[in-house]
Amino acid sequence: MAKPRQRSIKSRASLAGHPLHPVMIHFPVAALMALVASDIGFLLSGDPFWLRASLWLAGVGAFGGWIASTAGIIDLVTVPRIRRLVTGWSHAIVAVVMLSLASLNWLLRFNDPSAILPWGLAVSLLTAALIALAGWLGGQLVYEHAVGVEVKD
Repeated sequence: MAKPRQRSIKSRASLAGHPLHPVMIHFPVAALMALVASDIGFLLSGDPFWLRASLWLAGVGAFGGWIASTAGIIDLVTVPRIRRLVTGWSHAIVAVVMLSLASLNWLLRFNDPSAILPWGLAVSLLTAALIALAGWLGGQLVYEHAVGVEVKD
C-alpha cells in the first residue's frame, strides 16, 4: 500500500527558511556528551583538569541547551501541525527532563567540583541517555513528519 504524500511542516523559528532549533542544538549536545568522557577522564586519572573541564562542559551544555530549546518551544506552541504530534510533545518532555538534569549537574559541580564522583558521573550518563532518546524523537519529527524540511514532489 502506498504511503500518502507528506507535506512539509514549516518552522516558525527560522532564519531565511532554515529552522533554528536543529542548528542550535549541536554545541550543547556535543558538550553534554563530552562531559561523560571528561568525567571518566577524572575517574581514571584523578587530574583536577578534568574537574574544570567538566564544569565548563556542563555549563555550556545546560545553558546552550536551554537557549536552543526556545526555538523548539516556539515551533511546538505556534505551529498547529506540530502541536498535534505526540512525537513533538514527547521530544519536548524528554528534552525538558534532560535539560533539568544537565542544569542540576552543572549546579552540583559549581558548588563542589569534586561532586563528579559518584553523582556527577551518574547524572552525566543519564543525561547522555536522554539526549539519545530526544535525538531519536527529533529524527522522527524530521524524517517521518517532515518538520522543518522541504518535501519535493
